Amino acid sequence: MALERMATPQSSPRQSSSLSSSPMSTRTQSLQVDSVQRWMDDLRHMTEVECMCVLQAKPIGVEEDSQHGELVLTSGVGAGDHVARNNLQTLLRRALVVSTELGKMFQRLEKGRWQRVHSTAVRANCHVRSLVHEYGAARSIPPEMQKYEKSLLEKCMELTNITERCLHTDDEFFLKSMREAIHEILTDVSDSFSNMIDMALANEIQVLIKQIESSDSTSTIGTSINNLLSLTQDGPQLCSIIAKEGAVVALFKICRQDRFRELYAHALRTVASICSVEEGINQLDKVDGILCLADILTDESSVEAARAEAAAVVAQITSPHHTSTQHLASFLESMHDIVTALIKLCESASCGEVFLLASAALANITFFDSMACEILLQLNAVHILLQACRDQQRVDTPYSKDQVVTILANLSVLEPCASEVMQEQGVERLLLLLGEKPSSPSPSEGAACERVQQKAAVTLARLSRDPDVAQTAIQLKAVPRLIQLCRSPTERNNSDSVLVACLVSAHDAPLCVCMPSGLPKPLNDSVSCMKICHSNIQIAYFGYVFFGLLLIFIHSHHIVCPIMCKTAGAPSQGSI
Repeated sequence: MALERMATPQSSPRQSSSLSSSPMSTRTQSLQVDSVQRWMDDLRHMTEVECMCVLQAKPIGVEEDSQHGELVLTSGVGAGDHVARNNLQTLLRRALVVSTELGKMFQRLEKGRWQRVHSTAVRANCHVRSLVHEYGAARSIPPEMQKYEKSLLEKCMELTNITERCLHTDDEFFLKSMREAIHEILTDVSDSFSNMIDMALANEIQVLIKQIESSDSTSTIGTSINNLLSLTQDGPQLCSIIAKEGAVVALFKICRQDRFRELYAHALRTVASICSVEEGINQLDKVDGILCLADILTDESSVEAARAEAAAVVAQITSPHHTSTQHLASFLESMHDIVTALIKLCESASCGEVFLLASAALANITFFDSMACEILLQLNAVHILLQACRDQQRVDTPYSKDQVVTILANLSVLEPCASEVMQEQGVERLLLLLGEKPSSPSPSEGAACERVQQKAAVTLARLSRDPDVAQTAIQLKAVPRLIQLCRSPTERNNSDSVLVACLVSAHDAPLCVCMPSGLPKPLNDSVSCMKICHSNIQIAYFGYVFFGLLLIFIHSHHIVCPIMCKTAGAPSQGSI
């Protein structure tokens, strides 16, 4: 939820120079301005307890603009759209204030701070009544919502009265029984308030959706779509409400009309955001949205932005994080056309963002159906993706590399993939990806680099079943690099998952069989020990981590490992 931020007043250079002789007065004046501004902003959402008996939380008036936290009603198409958006933002802000007060009540009730419990109940009552009155003045309220409002106001008043009774007694038994009663009422108030806010938000969202459905103006529809898009950034709960109110249906109606082609990209971007929740995907499936996406992706006359946003929707609905897979049945019918269009989009992408969206969609598709991998091999996907990795204009971030190596890892289970990787010098590229490092301290970028390293190691292990790939990897010093990643946490970005993947790849049987006999002794012994442990022990995840840490410890301290060497049939002496 977006909250307004206060801007600190800055003195102009001219003012600063005129007051340079008294810096203390300048600092005092600045503090006074900040305090007054903060006080005036806070006043809009605060009510003194002593004023309750006089004002009864009745609004004195309604401002003519909604930028300061009041709900307003304005006529006109453009103004109505502006008001609908501001009313939604105001509802979210006011709901946050009430939710904060209710949360404080729960905490203070548990601690038995009855004076504060009562004062918080009074403030919450004020906020709720003010919100209800202002919203009623701004919009026509549906009958069902009126019932919730009436019940909510009654419960808030009951909460205020019962907490007041607790101020005038010290009877522990009475206070204990009241604590349970207040907790129950407070829970009812929280639930009723959440339901009322959901209905109010749905009512405001309906205004935006009706504008999309009824207007013929490209400008009006575009503004409404942008407002919906901004609302989807406020969390999954709001996305669910938007989906239930029919936004997905309205947006796909726009995408099926040629006269609104310039709005396709904006509409599809909003659909992608809504489809982050299950309800959005269900609505997409009901309106045959996948067929519409396939039409846009395969239409050569569609602009790149529209096809990129269609790819974003595909990536969203095929994400492995979704628990529901019912919609994928209809997706399989159009999968060949969609995969073909996506790999073409990867090949012709004009920037990194377009490539990222298309490759992310392909990466997700390769997870749930092996036929997609076969289609990609037929479409020369290995060549296209490895060529893109050499183009910094298309593959310019670890996130894009993560998608590429994910696709290659899933393709590598197919036998024909190895020869294509060899033709495109893909082993060299995989070794480069093993050294991926974040360029910033961003946690998300660091996590992406870890995924790149892990999947590159997995891909290398799978491809090494082919003797030519294994021999090439040995010549390019892949095994020393894998052992280095196992031994040095900084080289693998301190990731245990990368350690596991490198261990699996380093002592993969085909790769180690091709090892030349003339390796340096420490390295040769290290590989021998990894081969022995892998052949004798079915190592699970934590076993791999333990073995990796043990191997690093042995190498760093030059410890003799007679047990491992004896198992190999080697002499019991020797440094590992």
